[in-house]
Amino acid sequence: MTQSQTEVPAKAGFHAPVFYPASILIIALVAFAALAPETANDTFKSLQATIVANGSWFYVLTVAIILMTVTFLGLSRYGEIKLGPDHSRPDYSNLTWFAMLFSAGMGIGLMFFGVAEPVMHFLSPPVGDPGTVEAARAAMKITFFHWGLHAWAIYAIVALILAFFAYRHGLPLTLRSALYPMIGERIYGPIGHAVDIFAVIGTVFGVATSLGYGVMQVNAGLNHLFDVPVSTTVQIVLIVGVTGLAMLSVATGLDKGIKILSELNMGLAVILLIVMLVLGPTVFLLQTFVQNTGAYASDIVSNTFNLFAYQKTDWIGGWTILYWGWWMSWAPFVGLFIARVSRGRTIREFAMGVLFVPTGFTLMWMTVFGNSAIELILNQGQVALGEAVSADVALALFAFLENFPFSGVLSMLAMVMVVVFFVTSSDSGSMVVDMLCSRGHDNTPLWQRIYWAGGEGVVAIVLLLAGGLGALQTMTIASALPFAVVLLIATYGLIKALRIDLYKRESLQMNSAPVGPPAVSGSWKDRLHNIVDYPTRDVVQRFIAQIGRPACDEVAAELKLKGIDATVTSTDPDHVALSVAHGDEIDFLYQVRARAHIKPAFLSPDVAESEVAEEQKYYRAEIHLREGGQDYDIMGWSKEGVISDIIDQYHKHMHFLHLVR
Repeated sequence: MTQSQTEVPAKAGFHAPVFYPASILIIALVAFAALAPETANDTFKSLQATIVANGSWFYVLTVAIILMTVTFLGLSRYGEIKLGPDHSRPDYSNLTWFAMLFSAGMGIGLMFFGVAEPVMHFLSPPVGDPGTVEAARAAMKITFFHWGLHAWAIYAIVALILAFFAYRHGLPLTLRSALYPMIGERIYGPIGHAVDIFAVIGTVFGVATSLGYGVMQVNAGLNHLFDVPVSTTVQIVLIVGVTGLAMLSVATGLDKGIKILSELNMGLAVILLIVMLVLGPTVFLLQTFVQNTGAYASDIVSNTFNLFAYQKTDWIGGWTILYWGWWMSWAPFVGLFIARVSRGRTIREFAMGVLFVPTGFTLMWMTVFGNSAIELILNQGQVALGEAVSADVALALFAFLENFPFSGVLSMLAMVMVVVFFVTSSDSGSMVVDMLCSRGHDNTPLWQRIYWAGGEGVVAIVLLLAGGLGALQTMTIASALPFAVVLLIATYGLIKALRIDLYKRESLQMNSAPVGPPAVSGSWKDRLHNIVDYPTRDVVQRFIAQIGRPACDEVAAELKLKGIDATVTSTDPDHVALSVAHGDEIDFLYQVRARAHIKPAFLSPDVAESEVAEEQKYYRAEIHLREGGQDYDIMGWSKEGVISDIIDQYHKHMHFLHLVR
């Protein structure tokens, strides 16, 4: 990847080749689903049935490959590579990061299906007799399978591909960058535009259909609690309210609105989970959690590849394949959002965090709510709960909570959680669409963020009025098939790029013969002075101007004499860079940067980092390569010593190019 490829200029803001076609296609598809809902529904259902009948094996194989790939990358040597320059640090704390993952990934799904899915599998298992102990055991294993590692692996691979190419190689943080290993610079042309348009349409329809179905659950809860009528009018009012809150949140940005709502979601979810664990059969739930987790882990390979090929049942098409399709159809949205909040983490930290932390919480949630519901039906004779779930999935959670003390308070808490989860899904979806229409930037005009947040609400209202939600949901799931093909190709491209990156890391560790005089001339006292000195910014800037720049100039001049294209640039007094062009191969870049650090505590005691004044800081002349900061300081070195370091790093770079040829 050449320097020109990694530093293609891109302006933040409006990107017409994606914005206008995406808007026009969304309007056209909504009009089709709204004006001819039955035709649209039949068309898309027929397409989905064909995919399930003939392509279920491909879905199952794709998801299996994705899970194995993410696990391999997290455990292998590739896990040490950072999603960003070598010197980068995570933008968010672990707690905030986990909260954002959970809220955007599937938080609302847990509210909707936490009770309903285990009960439905218990009452209608794929094999065996319904309503038995064996059916209860199988119901939880199936639920764990659908909501566990496979779903998060799909999100993780998309996020990993986008974050790696965006933060490590400077490509746009949009879906087009996933194709860079295959088509190179053409991602900036019509092919790249088409991929981002596809992602915009999928995200808008995914969020809009979820919003439409979600307000049905809120409406059912309001009817259950306060006798609010179940009607289209009430649901439209709810969509307007949720959309308004989402517009307010997305207008305040990621670090305020979305971050605060995600942390609120996580806090409320933990409170409700603990309360239900205490009010329910606590010991039984803890036992089933351990047992179900063990059963899930022991059967994960056989379940992953199980297509029920020898049983005459369409169960897998109605459940597993639809789930895999739904997770993949949401992957461009959720994956891009996860990539946006994961900069600075290593691949190992990313893979283990995205796979296991949300999965662990999800499995605990399904155990507490699902197993409690099954126990009420199986052992306490609450058959009415099963009948309520079968009659109306949207009412399942509230019908379940009626069986516990303080049911009114618990239902209100659940209602608030559903609303906040929907607001978070809507505003994070709007942010992702906004980035797709802005070359990957999120510092976009306010009108553009509000346009997409409001547009999702309008789409949901139109489809709710026309009865076209089912058609759009079916179309969204069917779109997962072509995306799965693209995803497998992009995954192969990611592994190729990671292999090159690993060669680069190995080349940087290569020992080269020492060249020239010592880096720091003078007596041992001079060397000690350089070690314990804490220079100011002015001193480091002077060093860069008097030593760093001349050293780069001399090396560049010598390379030019040998016919090699070398340039030296200095955009400000804190920075000087030597770049050496290598045509179609990866260019060499050596930079000296003035970087601020806080003085050791023994020199500036009792000073909080947020309150550090300039006099509590010192500066280092740090070396940065293409991969980022190398965490060593050349302040006080002689010009000959700096030249020797440049030659040493260039020698390692040439060895790296030899490895990848």
